[in-house]
Amino acid sequence: MKISMLDSEIPSTPSLVNGEPSPPTPTKKSSPRHHRHITLTTYPGQIGVEPVALEWGALDAKSRGPIIVSRNPSMLKRRNAIGAHGGSYSIYNALAIAAGDLPADFLPDFRNTEPTFNFPCQPAWADATKIVSLDPYGHDIVHQFKERLDDGWDIRPTMAVTRANMKLAEIEKAVNEGKLSVDGSIVVNKTGDVRVTKVAVEPVWYLPGVASRFGVDEGTLRRALFEHTGGSYPELITRPDLKVFLPPIGGLTVYIFGPPERVSDENVRLALRIHDECNGSDVFQSDICTCRPYLAFGVQEAVREAQNGGSGVVIYFRKEGRALGEVVKYLVYNARKRGGDTADKYFLRTENVAGVRDMRFQALMPDILHWLGIKKIDRMLSMSNMKHDAIVEQGIKILERVPIPEEMIPNDSRVEIDAKINAGYFTTGKHYTMEDLQHIKGRGWEKWEDVTH
Repeated sequence: MKISMLDSEIPSTPSLVNGEPSPPTPTKKSSPRHHRHITLTTYPGQIGVEPVALEWGALDAKSRGPIIVSRNPSMLKRRNAIGAHGGSYSIYNALAIAAGDLPADFLPDFRNTEPTFNFPCQPAWADATKIVSLDPYGHDIVHQFKERLDDGWDIRPTMAVTRANMKLAEIEKAVNEGKLSVDGSIVVNKTGDVRVTKVAVEPVWYLPGVASRFGVDEGTLRRALFEHTGGSYPELITRPDLKVFLPPIGGLTVYIFGPPERVSDENVRLALRIHDECNGSDVFQSDICTCRPYLAFGVQEAVREAQNGGSGVVIYFRKEGRALGEVVKYLVYNARKRGGDTADKYFLRTENVAGVRDMRFQALMPDILHWLGIKKIDRMLSMSNMKHDAIVEQGIKILERVPIPEEMIPNDSRVEIDAKINAGYFTTGKHYTMEDLQHIKGRGWEKWEDVTH
């Protein structure tokens, strides 16, 4: 389906000056990079549509084929996937093009962008059931598809591997207290600077595999994605032959402590923290939840394992507020604090606002573990049964589960953590009954005058 439109054909809306229409403001014309025809959707076998072959789960990248979602006019007929690169940031890319700051036909220069560590290819990379939510070759497109890039094809990486130094106040404190040592390789100085390998990942969904993980048919999944993104991606419905979707959601970042080649080595120990985003706690250190303390503990234990000759990994997913979003989270905070913040009502407040307790759906989470080649986890730094079960169901062994230490739990977050323990979260400590939860109460809101005087 196409529509034809020229910017000059769109009249501006007249404004009123002293009750009379003012002269129409000339409309800014598009630059020549914009084309007259806008393709809203396509159909299988349509004239001019010749998607590049893509075989998810092929034995190697070249056999699998590149993932192409470019809107570049020269690539439109070759597109073999739905959506756009960049996850949630694709919207900002569109704004930059609309504002004239970015040419619509811009092609990146990938010189010197190659990974700082070349992860060895894992059997799971060629298993269409093991990795369904990311492109296992997304970090290596410059090498794998060099000829196509040299021909001017618009193929983009969906992963990047780099190195950096990390500084956390909690790590500096652990060094000062003698809980972590300065080794010059991982912890490099007394201020707690830590060397880390980082992997950024944007989502790439193989729809048949995603549907299988959730136990639904592909058609149901595609229709739900189409309808509940406001019809933004009609090819989910009109192009059943296109099996890959790049959704407009946040991705994840992997932080590896110690030599990255150890991660896939079953002969060394691995400490792992899977952490879901919590901006208020992780960044601004709100004490209403245990997120920042558990993240800091996870980093500390990952560093300790690496220093002992093993490997430490922390994986940070963009799933703010249990994937319900920050607006919903703050609405729930209001309902909790205004209604008497007791642990027995903790989940009820969320269900009242969002309809569900949690939308993180950890079924897709283990994909990154398969990509890293992780086959067993010696210390799982998490109390979540959803995370534990999702990993084990994918055939990855967990030898020990480690809850957050009691001394790291802020007082106001007892409502959260004790309600979760009652709901089944793993703990080596006390289990709480619903009657117990009625007496676990969070801090109320002080009046401003009480705080400032």
